[in-house]
Amino acid sequence: MTARCQACGRPIESGGGPGRTASYCSQACRQRAYRERRRPAGVPARELVSDLGDRLTRLRLEPALAFQADVEALSPRFAQLRRLAREAREAAESVTPADVTKSGEDDTLTALIEAHHRELRVHCYRLLGSYDEAEDLTQETFLRAWRARETLDGVDNPRAWLYKIATHLSLDFLRKQNRRPTRYEPVPGMDSGDGPPPPRVPWLQPFPDDQLPEAPAPEHEPDEQAVASETLELVFLTAIQQLPARQRAAVILRDVAGWSAQETAELMDTSVPSANSAVQRGRSALRQALPGRREDWSATAPSAEDLALLQRYMDAAAQADIDAMVELVREDMVLTMPPNPFWFTSRDAMFAFVRPNLDPASPMFAGHWRHLPVRANGQLAVAGYLRRPGTSVFRAQLIDVLRVEESRIAQITTFEPHLFPAFGLPMTL
Repeated sequence: MTARCQACGRPIESGGGPGRTASYCSQACRQRAYRERRRPAGVPARELVSDLGDRLTRLRLEPALAFQADVEALSPRFAQLRRLAREAREAAESVTPADVTKSGEDDTLTALIEAHHRELRVHCYRLLGSYDEAEDLTQETFLRAWRARETLDGVDNPRAWLYKIATHLSLDFLRKQNRRPTRYEPVPGMDSGDGPPPPRVPWLQPFPDDQLPEAPAPEHEPDEQAVASETLELVFLTAIQQLPARQRAAVILRDVAGWSAQETAELMDTSVPSANSAVQRGRSALRQALPGRREDWSATAPSAEDLALLQRYMDAAAQADIDAMVELVREDMVLTMPPNPFWFTSRDAMFAFVRPNLDPASPMFAGHWRHLPVRANGQLAVAGYLRRPGTSVFRAQLIDVLRVEESRIAQITTFEPHLFPAFGLPMTL
């Protein structure tokens, strides 16, 4: 039987000899597990329990639909609490002796990884557009750092050291993949609407807001017409994926992560003029790829009106009220479904396609829906569960990330359900 790492889940290569099977695939994963066991117990759990307690006191028992919506909104929090309990149990079942680490550079690197894990994962995500790949390359970054830990004492800026490793790993990955966004093509037998085909980024995935870094990027002066440090919206991710890899890295390092021109050049192993040239060309291309002014597409904190719109959207789907759903969507809305080839650039075309699947009287009726509100890429989003006819369980089906304009849904990006656990969501209701 192939053993799997208790920290990352990857297969562990075995030499085939006698003795105890290894529990971790690398020293970095062993350190990760050790660090998790040393984390003060109960702090995240207490925060979740407190939040759940507050939410429970605000439950609306009437009307019935409001009661149902409030209870379902608790599900992600309960899922996170279950995940914490499961991790605590697994840690207790696989205790490693306390002397697994050494003092000195080991402890220093462990603290460094802990401090910068989230921002490096977001950095890789912006470069790659994929949550799964960003997670893999972040782990690879720490593995590379662990192998070179004896050089850490001579590093003036450990954060820059990690960024350099992550950036070069991402550039190497992009060089090997050699992928660029295309445009959606007509699907035979399907009316996609009259609008121009949108960019197609098959590898694009959502990013959970609760995994964003707690501290903002350093103060800097970006080209405000191009990007700003909070950019994680899908429109921005789609646009920046169209840049060549080195231009993409230069813009993200300079304008998003906040590194100076000199630092950006050092992180990319190039000269300052070369780095500045890449930044300028990348900014120019990005301005052309982004749709108009930043305020026309960027995500902001959701207003009460936005949240009410989201609730009406979920209620209409749960009640199979197609006419109500139509009223919530702009006529020129755009829907894409990476990595699938389906796309729509008008409300009429989209609902002509989905109406038979939503109508209980239709022979093509897919089943009953429930949605839970989530936050992804700084935008409103819902996780959709489908109970198919003749079954009793709602199963994870999709994550819809929404962009709202003028109190209507202007864009829907529909993702497959395998990232539900990353959002702290159960796969069934």
